[in-house]
Amino acid sequence: MRKAYIATFAAAAIMGLVVSWSLTAPTPSVAANSETYRQLNLFGEIFERVRSDYVSETEDEQLIEDAIRGMLAGLDPHSSYLTARNFQEMQIQTRGEYGGLGIEVTFDQEMGAVQVVSPMDDTPADRAGIISNDRITHIDGTPIQGMTLNEAIDLMRGAPNTDLTITIWREGVDPFDVDITREVIELQAVRSRLEGEDENVGYIRVTTFSERAGDGVRRAIRELRQEADEPLVGFVLDLRNNPGGLLDQAISVSDVFLDGGEVVSTRGRYAEDTQRYNARRGDNSDEAPVVVLINGGSASASEIVAGAIQDHARGTVMGTQSFGKGSVQTIVPLSGGTNGALRLTTSRYYTPAGRSIQAVGIAPDVEIFPTGVAPTQQRMTEADLPGHLENENGSPEEAAEGEATEEEVAEAEVEAPEIPRDAEGNLRDLQLEHAIQLLNGELETGALDAG
Repeated sequence: MRKAYIATFAAAAIMGLVVSWSLTAPTPSVAANSETYRQLNLFGEIFERVRSDYVSETEDEQLIEDAIRGMLAGLDPHSSYLTARNFQEMQIQTRGEYGGLGIEVTFDQEMGAVQVVSPMDDTPADRAGIISNDRITHIDGTPIQGMTLNEAIDLMRGAPNTDLTITIWREGVDPFDVDITREVIELQAVRSRLEGEDENVGYIRVTTFSERAGDGVRRAIRELRQEADEPLVGFVLDLRNNPGGLLDQAISVSDVFLDGGEVVSTRGRYAEDTQRYNARRGDNSDEAPVVVLINGGSASASEIVAGAIQDHARGTVMGTQSFGKGSVQTIVPLSGGTNGALRLTTSRYYTPAGRSIQAVGIAPDVEIFPTGVAPTQQRMTEADLPGHLENENGSPEEAAEGEATEEEVAEAEVEAPEIPRDAEGNLRDLQLEHAIQLLNGELETGALDAG
């Protein structure tokens, strides 16, 4: 009742109505409510002043929308307001198709630019050479500074076969323009192929946790086994640069490799909000060895899968530290979606061992850098986002058990002083190579030989 009542009063305050209270010796709860009402009246007063005295005419709808965005922006980086159009586009994207460039982005408030978390495989952004940590500062010559993230995304999305120019700021180089043609981004969530000299390793890449990702992994396992000339020695589950997606699909993909047991738990504001999600009995991979590849672009649902497999000792997690997004957002349609939707952080998620990876990430069992050497520039992580939720277990140093030490990083650098390339001069995928070697018994867990 209180929530409904406050919401009703808030609507009245927005319309400029004033409610006076004549109470003496208020109880603490009443006093707190009185302060809330005073602040709402203050909002109404400012709203009326702006709409009547601002230098140019304003639109009430836009003022209220901006106020809502500002309120949510003060919570955490992942809570936001979706207009009706944004909400519709989100639903389309979740189903696996939309018109745009194919990049997962966040907002760099300090620079006032859109920051690329990762490009999606085989999309216009990927083919144009956009990479993680790039900042988009202008879209068709219009500066992004002053826009919201949703406004910038609206400009980047559009009808297929239409062109746009984005200006990129990249560490160590002068800003440059990139011309890109929008396409229908069909999110093929799962791709697979046989790997290894003997083609005895099943490679499964999950690019996003959109609808039916779990079914896609199950189908990939069946097809790889049918295609192989001999029994497979194991599977590589590649979650690198996978920004996440639907919680139920993270559970479904984990369920493919687990024979029962907890996958993830979510804990909200109240104890009764705690939920636990379990895998079903039966391992779709027939308990075949598994290596999970992660990196700094592996976030959210990807971290749920990696954490579940790691905590159950079901496979080896290999690569580099993940992004560290350990919060769950609930999409709440407003007026059935006609007024858009509220994207609100409502809980944190925890691995089966009770670990929160918020602002920490998943530390790999075997740390392998993509080129064999430690990067000079660290990727952006959840901990770098302004206003991010803190990890309940303490600082990243205290919470990230198993994180590589400076000595281990130095050792990796010594073992791979040169960036390895193949005979054609292309960069080798050392992380995948090491995963294949491990499954074939050619590499012991913990080795950092860059070969």
